[in-house]
Amino acid sequence: MNRTNPGVAIVTGASSGIGQVTAKALQKAGFRVFGTSRRAVSKKTDGITMLACDVTDDASVAKLVDEVLADAGRIDLLVNNAGMGLLGGAEESSTTQAQALFDVNVFGVIRMINAVLPIMRSQGKGRIVNLSSVQGFIPAPYFALYSATKHAVEGYSESLDHELRPFGIRVALVEPAYTRTSFEDNLAKPDRLLEIYDAARAGMTVAVRRAMDKGDAPEVVAETVLAAATDPTPKRRYAAGKIARRVSVLRRFVPGSAFDKSLRKQLGLPA
Repeated sequence: MNRTNPGVAIVTGASSGIGQVTAKALQKAGFRVFGTSRRAVSKKTDGITMLACDVTDDASVAKLVDEVLADAGRIDLLVNNAGMGLLGGAEESSTTQAQALFDVNVFGVIRMINAVLPIMRSQGKGRIVNLSSVQGFIPAPYFALYSATKHAVEGYSESLDHELRPFGIRVALVEPAYTRTSFEDNLAKPDRLLEIYDAARAGMTVAVRRAMDKGDAPEVVAETVLAAATDPTPKRRYAAGKIARRVSVLRRFVPGSAFDKSLRKQLGLPA
């Protein structure tokens, strides 16, 4: 990749929100962009070719990669953005629901990466950017399963980056905090609601909505993804926005007990 011809990019979950804005930012920067959505959408949108792909289905992922190769002949960048959220007490979700969440947020990432790696290796270069979250490195009450998926993506990405460097391929993480998208409107609910968590769940829903209203614009995350995709010597992690950078610093340097106390206070949880 270079500044005048950065190459061909795939952005999953590009029909709305962070994925859509990221696809536009990459296209503006010179990438030829293929965006994906679970359901078929208009074939061409603002210079971005949209293709259907279900990241939980091996055949769908393989079909997507074949289509991009047939059209563009190469894949230089993969941005794994597709994902889903879940708000509720950890014990309110069955293992079936937990597995479904991991199938999108973790195994979807793995499927996409496994599909593009042979191509990137044959090219002798490539870049993979995985959308994580500050919840990938801090505790998030009532987001236990969602946080677990992001922790998994972080560990997987860090290990994978070490493995792929000999092939000219790098892996980076982008970690947003609250971002002004429809994320909170699309949060899944636990599949076995327990009355004991009703008040806390409702309180967290309000807290998330307020935080989202004050959060970063999705363009902030898109610019961070662009930096992770084009840096000659990429960092392992990119905090996206002021809040994410502040949380990252606090997590590293503030004593655990003090961080825990502050977190509970901000979320209105009893000490």
